[in-house]
Order: sequence, then structure tokens, then C-alpha cells
Amino acid sequence: MADNVRTGPRPHILNTDGRPHTLENAMAIFVLVAGLISFVLGLIVRNAHTSPAAHIIATATGLAAFLVGLYAQMVSSTRNQRVVIVAGMIAGFVGLAIGLSKGGFTP
Repeated sequence: MADNVRTGPRPHILNTDGRPHTLENAMAIFVLVAGLISFVLGLIVRNAHTSPAAHIIATATGLAAFLVGLYAQMVSSTRNQRVVIVAGMIAGFVGLAIGLSKGGFTP
């Protein structure tokens, strides 16, 4: 039973291979956060009368999440990174699509 107890520092949740991937983790977290911001803003834009700035922000963050997510998916190292990236890309794409349907980059 003693061999099941882990000693030492716990690995980062995205570094399941035991090696540090600082840049890949930062990109994965950026994609997730930007995608969620775009998704939430897209839902707000869809359901309320908002200023054109909200449309532009939803569209821009969705586009950034999607494009950075495509690159991050190519250079990702672990499965957990890929799961986070895909979740952020999907949320960003939905926010981008809703932002574009309500005017996109035009005020």
C-alpha cells in the first residue's frame, strides 16, 4: 500500500507527462478564457440590446480564441491540453458566430 502514496510535488493538471510545458499551458488557458468571454458576451449580445462595442469584443475575442486555438492544437503536448483547447475553441467559435450575426466588426 505504501507504493501508492505519492511523495514530492504534484504535477500540474495539464502536464500529465511530467515535463513542464509553460508556453503550451499558457496558450491553452488563454484559449479557454478568451473562448468563455466570447461565449458569454455572445449570449449577452444575443439576448439584450447592447452597444456595438459588445458585438466587436465578442467577435474579436472569439476570433482570437479560435485562431490561437488552432495553432495551440498543433503544438500541444498532452491530452489534457488538447481537451482544454478544444473546449475554448468551441466556445470561442460560438461567440464569434453570434457576434458576427449581430453585426460583427461593424458598429
